[in-house]
Amino acid sequence: MTDGIARNFSQAKAPFLPIAGIPRFTFIDLFAGIGGFRLSLQRLGGQCLFSSEWDKYAQQTYCANYGETPYGDIRAEETRKAIPASFDLLCAGFPCQPFSIAGVSKKQSLGRPTGFLDKTQGTLFFEVADILAQHRPKAFFLENVKNLLSHDRGRTFRIIQETLQSLGYSFYFQLYDARDFTPQHRERIFMVGFDKAHYAAAPPYQFPTPLPKQWALKEILEENVPAEYTLSDKLWAYLQAYQEKHRAKGNGFGYGLTSLDGVSRTLSARYYKDGSEILIPQEGQNPRRLTPRECARLMGYPEEFVITAVSRTQLYRQMGNSVVVPLVLFVGQSLVEYMLSSCRASS
Repeated sequence: MTDGIARNFSQAKAPFLPIAGIPRFTFIDLFAGIGGFRLSLQRLGGQCLFSSEWDKYAQQTYCANYGETPYGDIRAEETRKAIPASFDLLCAGFPCQPFSIAGVSKKQSLGRPTGFLDKTQGTLFFEVADILAQHRPKAFFLENVKNLLSHDRGRTFRIIQETLQSLGYSFYFQLYDARDFTPQHRERIFMVGFDKAHYAAAPPYQFPTPLPKQWALKEILEENVPAEYTLSDKLWAYLQAYQEKHRAKGNGFGYGLTSLDGVSRTLSARYYKDGSEILIPQEGQNPRRLTPRECARLMGYPEEFVITAVSRTQLYRQMGNSVVVPLVLFVGQSLVEYMLSSCRASS
């Protein structure tokens, strides 16, 4: 067991401790947030050997649920040294920063390496690529926003794909909408790949197709919500005026009053400010924002998931930045089955 997994265990309280017995596979959890990847992969029989998350508040929620405080900045030497030499799967919801390509001739004159890893240096994706290059796990499992596909006219995504392929990994991607798993319209891209040294003879990986589900937001709402979640007259008037101003200009900016029989807009990290993108209508009074538990349900976290380790503001931010747990579980199950069965078949 690595030092990273042993730090700050609180086995009496954390509800999602590592699995007992021999794991089906091992993984590391990068840019871990509050552990949506970890929760899903542990359910599939995986053991987390290392986690990294720079935000101290996300670390607190993570520790409250998994009994482990993640390491901090993945760029720090101490953090990188704690990564175990061997593991099966790298998972990460890495931030998407603009990619800048320095001149090859200048790099060569300085005796520095060129190529795809060099093109991504200075971005946090470089850390993912560098760890893959050094540790050679069997597979990777990445998630990002839909706009990654079109960022910089597709150039950013192309560099990511070419970088991973240049490291000897296959590359597959699929866009999913979380509305098949929770009552939320949330489009995210998933990228998976497998080390060709292990999977050269394996058939191509195929992403699973979800069965459409008709969700209703009311399915995840709490009863007897405190009055503090109802918008004040001042805030409600401001949001209505703001939307009307932009409607007059011909754009769609404004609040989202959600149908209780439909799905919500995408929950964002700014939800703590006014809750405007997802407002719940109320009979005879102003609409209200979602409670923290409702946000957790909207992201697919189970009821026993601890949401009280940080302030309400921080919890809203964390949920808006999280992955949708049942969607990660859905894709992860397909990935893990391929990783285990195809590797045996081609070894």
